[in-house]
Amino acid sequence: MRRREFISVIGAAAAWPIAARAQQGAMPVIGILSPEWPNAVVAHRLRAFHEGLSETGYVEGRNLAIEYRWAEGRNDQLSALAAELVRRPVSVIVAAGSTPAALAARKATITIPIVFQIAVDPVQLGLATSLSRPGGNLTGVVTLNVEVAAKRLELLHELVPTATIVALLVNPTSTTLAETTTRELETAARTLGLEFYVLHASSEREIDAAFATLVQLRAGALVIGADALFNSRSEQLAALTIRHRVPAIYQYREFVSNGGLMSYGTPVVDTYRPLGVYTGRILKGEKPADLPVQQATKIELIINLKTAKALGITVPLPLIGRADEVIE
Repeated sequence: MRRREFISVIGAAAAWPIAARAQQGAMPVIGILSPEWPNAVVAHRLRAFHEGLSETGYVEGRNLAIEYRWAEGRNDQLSALAAELVRRPVSVIVAAGSTPAALAARKATITIPIVFQIAVDPVQLGLATSLSRPGGNLTGVVTLNVEVAAKRLELLHELVPTATIVALLVNPTSTTLAETTTRELETAARTLGLEFYVLHASSEREIDAAFATLVQLRAGALVIGADALFNSRSEQLAALTIRHRVPAIYQYREFVSNGGLMSYGTPVVDTYRPLGVYTGRILKGEKPADLPVQQATKIELIINLKTAKALGITVPLPLIGRADEVIE
């Protein structure tokens, strides 16, 4: 599927009828910039985004047009895609679920409003002056998925205390995410007395290679770092962890529902509705500088008992008791 094509989240084709296209000139246009692929998982998230838009009175194809730009796993394409949206030009850029996308959008424009969903402190990144008053042309939602990275290692250690060698998988092209997560887990591993390794993957092929290295290291547990590439490849990641019999934890439920062992993080869909609301409010005239950056507060722990059994792991009852959901 080409980057500019997408199946509408409400069931229609991305290409609107000729009559609708003729009316686009009178419609505001927003641009969605994503490092992912247009697939069913992303469509589920965008459905929540559209629900947020509808709360402010905007419906795609009726009184709003949307331009989609997909980097399809290549963060190095984000700058060019952001520049395309600026030339379009769009009224708002939505950097969906990606710190690299937010940084690329900021680099492309200081005037067009940008709404982001990221996992790193935007003040630290220079995207906002403060959370309460961002002060520039950006605002959005921050998840807790990097902030709780060390907690993922602690949960995994609680589940498999005999694993003395652990690894972290990161995407090196997501520099900020990779460096921040590595730093957090290095400290946590040292505290727990664990031997710690960092593996890199920035493509599907490199994910397979990383798991081959994981086996060579004889790592007994794996933390998968937060990254849009890994979000889109949760099924592949889950299958590899089972094939290589490596207990692993990730941030989103999709990993566990696809057969992964455990997830711990902010429910991603919960952060897409406010993205839609903020986008609609900006279209109505509000300024990003005056819209406080929202911080996610909910964290969920999900455990797949079927996978645990397949890996020969007995999940401690206290851990099961703390889980928000148990898949059997």
